[in-house]
Amino acid sequence: MGGRGLDSDNGGEFINHQDLDWRVQNNVRFTRAHPYRKNDNCFVEQKNGDVARKTVGYARFEGQDALTALAQVYHFLNPFLNYWYPTLRLIAKEKLPSGRYKKIYEKEAKTPYQRLLESGDTSDECKVELRLRAALLKPAELKRNMDAARDRLLKLSVIQATIPSGKVS
Repeated sequence: MGGRGLDSDNGGEFINHQDLDWRVQNNVRFTRAHPYRKNDNCFVEQKNGDVARKTVGYARFEGQDALTALAQVYHFLNPFLNYWYPTLRLIAKEKLPSGRYKKIYEKEAKTPYQRLLESGDTSDECKVELRLRAALLKPAELKRNMDAARDRLLKLSVIQATIPSGKVS
């Protein structure tokens, strides 16, 4: 199914009337995870670990100041990841005789920016806009600004939470 979509967990922050009205007005398809099936939303959870937790950690943040500081972190993190952070994409899984699966990835890691430029579904106007944005961004400056924003955010943490050793989510 093509088009724009939103995939979320079952939290009330995603399932509410205001969000529904916005999605209908903007023709955005919505899918959600099944309750109590922790592997149902694995890609979102993987990004939480790979991106969010590695960037801001497990500390607890409360209040408008923390929200503003977190927004600043993501203001610099998102373009950094989308324009300069290449990833390998899973293209297939083969079932082995043992019952396990072998994952097959692309041969070359690419950034989301590169994937959009190569996509036939991306309009020429959008590609021009993406190239203009990329030309204005400086990766080293983004990284320095993101680190400074993260440091400001971490000073606002309420409780430094830790994951018990041996526990993997």
